[in-house]
Amino acid sequence: MRAAGSDVALRHYRLSRVEYDRAVEAGAFEPDARLELVDGELSAMTPEGVSHTVGVDLVADCLRRVFGPGFYVRIQHPLAADDYSEPEPDVAVVTGAIRDYDRGHPTSAVLVVEVSNESLRYDRTVKQRLYARTGIPEYWILALPEHRLEVYRDPAGDLYRGVTNHASGDEVAPPARPDTPIAVDDLLP
Repeated sequence: MRAAGSDVALRHYRLSRVEYDRAVEAGAFEPDARLELVDGELSAMTPEGVSHTVGVDLVADCLRRVFGPGFYVRIQHPLAADDYSEPEPDVAVVTGAIRDYDRGHPTSAVLVVEVSNESLRYDRTVKQRLYARTGIPEYWILALPEHRLEVYRDPAGDLYRGVTNHASGDEVAPPARPDTPIAVDDLLP
């Protein structure tokens, strides 16, 4: 790629997760910078609006009740997905307990949830492909503009074979907790 009006070739640098973690530890970014690494590209995350914040808290509160002991529900914390990706999903349910991750971020989750407003297209494409490719068995998007829950299951390559949409009045049960249905109304702000 060449810069406009220049003979200088532009080169893009793909940042690894290890390099990104070192830069964070070295203080290379502002302390309140909201960044995430996906496929080697560092992106600024959009600021949180009130409905997004409430949605994240409702989802996390509900999933804590459903999953209970043996699982840790993380809010907006890094997931060491692969060598070039360290997304910070709005909510991730991982096995174990908090202290199980005192030496490193989890590398997988039983469920990842993105609460989407402005990021809806990104979450349906880039994030969905990342989570499928890294074997996350279940991915939810709480689509705030559409007032619905999108459920992605059965990852194969960089897509999910099963996709269902759930609206107000519907219930969904995570495969890891099939006997505990969750009302979509309990998740929506």
